[in-house]
Amino acid sequence: MTLLIFLVMFITESATEKLCPLRTSIDVLEGEYFFLCFPESMLRPETEGYTINWYKENAGRQKLIQKTQRIISQMNFLEFWPAELSDSGNYSVTHSNGRQNFTIQKWTLNVLERNKSSCFNKNHLTTEIQNAGTGHSLKCSDLSVNENDSVTWYKDCKNYENETERELDFKTLTVQHSGIYTCKILISHNGRIYHSTSTIKLVVEEDAPEAVTLEIVGRDEEIETEIGKEEILNCTGFLGYDMQEDASLYWLINETFPEKCSDIPKNDPLICEEELKKLHLGNKFYVTRLLRIKKVRDEDLHHNFTCKLQADEATKIKIVKLKKENTRDLPVHLFTTGMILAVLLPCVLIAMIVVCVMFRVDLVLLYRNICRRDDTAGDGKEYDAFVSYLKDCASTSEEEREFALKILPMILEENFGYKLCIFERDVSPGGAVVDDIHSFIDKSRRLIIVLSQNYISDTAIYELESGLHKALVERKIKIILIEYMPISDYNFLPESLSLLPSKRVVKWRKDKSLPMNSRFWKNLRYLMPAKPTKSNTKGHCNNLGLGSDGTQPWIGVCDCNAVI
Repeated sequence: MTLLIFLVMFITESATEKLCPLRTSIDVLEGEYFFLCFPESMLRPETEGYTINWYKENAGRQKLIQKTQRIISQMNFLEFWPAELSDSGNYSVTHSNGRQNFTIQKWTLNVLERNKSSCFNKNHLTTEIQNAGTGHSLKCSDLSVNENDSVTWYKDCKNYENETERELDFKTLTVQHSGIYTCKILISHNGRIYHSTSTIKLVVEEDAPEAVTLEIVGRDEEIETEIGKEEILNCTGFLGYDMQEDASLYWLINETFPEKCSDIPKNDPLICEEELKKLHLGNKFYVTRLLRIKKVRDEDLHHNFTCKLQADEATKIKIVKLKKENTRDLPVHLFTTGMILAVLLPCVLIAMIVVCVMFRVDLVLLYRNICRRDDTAGDGKEYDAFVSYLKDCASTSEEEREFALKILPMILEENFGYKLCIFERDVSPGGAVVDDIHSFIDKSRRLIIVLSQNYISDTAIYELESGLHKALVERKIKIILIEYMPISDYNFLPESLSLLPSKRVVKWRKDKSLPMNSRFWKNLRYLMPAKPTKSNTKGHCNNLGLGSDGTQPWIGVCDCNAVI
């Protein structure tokens, strides 16, 4: 059993080592699983006491890579779960015995930004050109040796015939098979799913005649780009069915030769030409060369990038130009609509704020009525308001008592469902007046003070001072001042009354305030606790029981001893 496990581990390790990248410059897409590794056969024979260290170049210095949840280094492997744009740079791995360091291998890793509008990056694909009528298979160049990993093939970013094998076989190629094929492998690691993709551009051509002419693949083109963006221009020349050793393919920039790219991209000039590569695809021969532009500049938009192919005294050229991406102007109707909305929206917003301020009371009352809001439920209070008014029998006018004893309860109790505590009406005589007043104010949610020049009496001043103490100090009750008659001098009132907000004062304007829909009753209900309104509301000054001549009926004889 032990031998079998060792054999499986050996086979897996060997299969993985075959995937170790030997080229010095490697491109990988961001967000994908990737690893750097080297075959153990590259280690020196003296292996006792040696350590393997991975480094990344940072500001010209080699920085030791520490193991994290995303980047894992173990012996001859450096894994990225997954690769990020910041991982781009120069990497190296060393073999150290404590006295000497031996560099095993170096790489330059380029992490390419993923194209969010496509399933592949045009700078990260390989091209395979095949003849129609032949058999061919596309191999998924993956980073996984686990056969159980899920594989999905896509053609032009659409799921391709539910293919899930690592090789995509075509028994007989047709021109319709041409396209861009992407294989995606899902890899499980620490409970998360990562993926690795490889993209192949398959070009299927009809059988070519025996006599072929030298040509460059593709026509003259203009490439849309942006200032500061990296561009890689590819030029591929078709040589025919025999490799022509004297064939040359090179780039010119305005008839000037560019500099050559080095093995260290960081040291390369802004524009450089890579080495010539020869390809043998099927029975056809090609040469290809890349021109790398690190950052597109304004002046590059005015250059002609010319690719020249020369062989057998024949010359073919292809011209590539760069141009800025078109920025579409907004259609006139969209621009006009936007401008109108930009002007109207602030105006509408200001108008809405003004309306809300002006009709704040009406809106709050409407909201209470629609939602049937009740602020009195469960607060332990018995009365909605304690009414304090002039009780002095020496008063020359009974209007205030008429207002407090009849008009207020008729409107607030009978029409709007409130429960008032009126001392003269609800408190039985014979008790301790001070204690009774204190007790009933505690049982009430509001203290309504009917204020006039004749308001102050021994009893009324105690009600006022007790209510002010509970409102301003104990914060147990809110006061509503009804200015029943205009007051010219407020010096007779306690100074603490000036601390009350002015919005808690409502003014009685006699006949103008009598209708139930008047501003007086709306303001008063706004200051009262929210309570569902009775449905059988009565309505106008005639419902108040006033005579046709506008005089108030007599309530009763004033008994001073019963009040105080």
